[in-house]
Amino acid sequence: MRRPKAPSAMLGISLLLSAVICFAILDTTSKRVTSVIPLMMAIWGRYFFQALLTTAVVLPLKGLDVFKTKNPRQQITRGILLVTVTGLAFSSLKFLPVGEFTAIIMTVPLLVTLLATRMLGEHVSTQRVLLVCGGFIGTLIIVRPGTDVFGWPLLIPLALVIVNTAFQLLTSKMTRTEDVMTTQFYTTWIGTALTSLPLFWFWVPVTDTQVLLELVLMGFAGCIGHFLLILAFERSPAGTLMSYMYAQIGFAMLGDWLVFHHVPDHLSMMGIGLITLCGMAGGWLTLYELRKKTQS
Repeated sequence: MRRPKAPSAMLGISLLLSAVICFAILDTTSKRVTSVIPLMMAIWGRYFFQALLTTAVVLPLKGLDVFKTKNPRQQITRGILLVTVTGLAFSSLKFLPVGEFTAIIMTVPLLVTLLATRMLGEHVSTQRVLLVCGGFIGTLIIVRPGTDVFGWPLLIPLALVIVNTAFQLLTSKMTRTEDVMTTQFYTTWIGTALTSLPLFWFWVPVTDTQVLLELVLMGFAGCIGHFLLILAFERSPAGTLMSYMYAQIGFAMLGDWLVFHHVPDHLSMMGIGLITLCGMAGGWLTLYELRKKTQS
């Protein structure tokens, strides 16, 4: 009866990696869009198009049942947290390269993994904590004192780390009681409602077709990414998944190079290597733990 756990855990890891690819696309595209249109309008466009895409998928499948939730307060809180995360992320990307920005927020897996034991009741082994700490050291090598990343703009992604940690923990908790599609439906429309209020002061006409298409791409990437993220948390504990979120740094730096021609220096590449090594070791540890459980 214990054998099905292994493919379920590996499926959760695969879903998470697919999700972080979507988030890397979202961050790269949003950095370009916010250089053309006002920040608040870009945030609204991200949620509005994501809400439309989510509704087009969810409503035919769930019907009016999509409105049924056991924890409306948690749904509202999650929507507010994600809007805050998006606002802080878009603001950070106006000052920081995509790769370096992603490296900073990758301290979130460290905090989530360490807090998962107390707040979510999940077991996190000492080896896994050490691996996540190794990934954290890698981010410090990438974003180190003396580089252009350090300065007052660093306060924005630091605030993002705190809010994103709360968002990830709440997401993991909600997957135990809430339907994935219902959660996604509420989050996107709450985000759309909150960001629509200030549009009167920030709206500008979008005449560039490329910018409009990029707004749609942001909504699509956010929609698919968060669906995959929720599904990943449904299939694997937060402590198991967090090490693999470091893969987003690699995808973000690839997007940064392709779109903005930004190449990290040698020390940054060393940090990426350490993060990759810790991620691969985390994958081996997951397989080892699963085999040990099936044999017991």
